[in-house]
Amino acid sequence: MKKNIILIVLLCITVFSANAQKPTYLEMLANQPKWVDSVFKKLNRREKIAQMFFVRAHTNLGQKYTDSVGLVIKKEQLGGVIFFQGGPVRQARATNAYQKVSHVPLIIANDGEWGLGMRLDSTISFPYQMTLGAIQNKDLIYKMGQEVAKDFKRMGMQMNLAPDADINNNPKNPVINYRSFGENKFNVATKTGAYMMGMQDGGLLTTLKHFPGHGDTDVDSHYDLPQLNFTAARLDSLEMYPFKELIKQGASGVMIAHMNIPSLDNTPNLPSTLSKPIVTGILKQRLGFKGLIISDAMDMKGVVKYFKNGEADLMGIIAGNDILELSENSERAISLVRKAVRHDRIDMKTIDESVRKILTAKYWAGLAKRDTVVTQGIIAGVNRNASNALVQELANASVTLLRGKDFIKNMVPIRRTAIISIGVPSVTRFQKEISKGFYNSVYYVLDKDATATQISNVAREIGAFDQVIVGIHDSRSRPGNNIPLNAGVKNFIKELSTKNTVFSLFANPYNLSALPGLENSKGLVVAYQKEDYMQISAAAVINNRLVAKGKLPVSILPNYKFGDGL
Repeated sequence: MKKNIILIVLLCITVFSANAQKPTYLEMLANQPKWVDSVFKKLNRREKIAQMFFVRAHTNLGQKYTDSVGLVIKKEQLGGVIFFQGGPVRQARATNAYQKVSHVPLIIANDGEWGLGMRLDSTISFPYQMTLGAIQNKDLIYKMGQEVAKDFKRMGMQMNLAPDADINNNPKNPVINYRSFGENKFNVATKTGAYMMGMQDGGLLTTLKHFPGHGDTDVDSHYDLPQLNFTAARLDSLEMYPFKELIKQGASGVMIAHMNIPSLDNTPNLPSTLSKPIVTGILKQRLGFKGLIISDAMDMKGVVKYFKNGEADLMGIIAGNDILELSENSERAISLVRKAVRHDRIDMKTIDESVRKILTAKYWAGLAKRDTVVTQGIIAGVNRNASNALVQELANASVTLLRGKDFIKNMVPIRRTAIISIGVPSVTRFQKEISKGFYNSVYYVLDKDATATQISNVAREIGAFDQVIVGIHDSRSRPGNNIPLNAGVKNFIKELSTKNTVFSLFANPYNLSALPGLENSKGLVVAYQKEDYMQISAAAVINNRLVAKGKLPVSILPNYKFGDGL
């Protein structure tokens, strides 16, 4: 018996020591393992340069496309793959095929800001970062990071191109917006840090984006080059704040945005991705960042509009990026870099340093041991009960009550209650959940394009009810601004807000500014997005089964300020 106890204690100490002694990626960079040296020494100049390029892959475009990416990997021996839309089983099979033809194991990455569901069907989507920005308990966000890491590892992936560290201080931002934790630099840094550390502690490489901060733009860099006309002092104190804080906390990666920033580099039309003063001068030297520097996608118009035919790729490496993702033509780019080395436009030592960083990342993520992604049971493996329970917990913690705490508390369950969902074609989960607390209720639905006749019919019928509860739903797949409701529907919402009506908004909170009247309503709940889990949480607040603890992560002037929430 005594012997067994001693064995158990020794086992516990061994497990604890193994966990405690695993170095971070940055610690490993300072003391690189022998595997890195052994692989590095086998690579010729061309192969080293190829490690810096990550190719695009999809598994929803047919087998011919999937195979064509495999041929590129086999021929060019690139450093990694970034998967976009597809399915888990197909992606796992493609990953196995790609790793098989690669001499050096590939880093497999995904752009999963809200988990696998951002890109893959049959997987879990966690709430958007704007929703998470309302949560007051950062430990929940850390847990989410750990769950995301488990999902990625089950899929054979080592890197998430997330989280988004941008401060969304421009309500009209067309590209960041709901992808940000909000407008307050301290809130953004805290929440981004919790998500990042959850993933990194779970063994995943992370990527803070989009340095030096893409939150105050009104141009989408996928389609054009945004310009930031702020002083260097403003950028340093505001936009860069989360990046500076999280670099201190041990961020493993930073992604550079495609933005023209004259106060940091006055070269005309030069994207920040291609700017040596920004990438090397500010990020590496002034901020002391030692981790992986990754470009935003090199096929975006924001970077190739003014630098064509592979020049953008070459300039990106000269600027100090370690990894270039999604080059328009990696074979051409590798050739141009080799030529630039021969002509002394770039020192081979700089490339060697980047390659060592990439190889160390591969070792840290476990790629030194070749493994195959097991496809059997993969759907169940990335749809764990713990993850689904956490999604609901995150939703419950984010729901924000802006008006009507006492009014909602005093609503009478047995009174005749009209429950209306606006912006959708059929009865919603919100209505079904609300009716559990209001027994004498009737459902009404008005689509986003409801006719004047349909609106007047509902208006006439609900006149006989004592209480009205309304869900306003954004039916789009992503919750942007400009919620698609016609003028008649918006006017109906305005009329309802003068009566005994409680509203719940299942949309980006910026849409409050486009729905006048809600600021005078008897009750107003913000639930941030359209998913069922948000509808369940909002209904629980109105049914007095859940206390709303969320706080607005952004201001919607003139009526609502950052931090509002009863």
